[in-house]
Amino acid sequence: MTVHKIVRLEYGFAFAFLFYMYIQLGFPVWLFFVLLLLPDITMIGYALNKSIGADVYNFGHSLIIPLLLAAGYFLFSKDYLLIISLIWLSHICMDRLLGFGLKYKDSFNHTHIQKM
Repeated sequence: MTVHKIVRLEYGFAFAFLFYMYIQLGFPVWLFFVLLLLPDITMIGYALNKSIGADVYNFGHSLIIPLLLAAGYFLFSKDYLLIISLIWLSHICMDRLLGFGLKYKDSFNHTHIQKM
């Protein structure tokens, strides 16, 4: 098995685990699927140019914000912070499972996981 396949498999397991955790916490499943693709709104940066597009997309597809939201849940005990965090992390794992990684500025199809 190649390293590329192992990385994608890892993210597949992470996606499944996050979805399982979301369900076990009793959050609405319909909301998971409604919001799952919402982080892709960050592709709007590509309307300006490739450089800004890559920066905005990468910011929205890094683990920083959803992990900060999870930390916020532990500080403030607000369920919506954990819901958003789990869905956002799931989206990132799903993208990386499918080979859609963080973008290089030269092309939307050139990611840190593969060149599509």
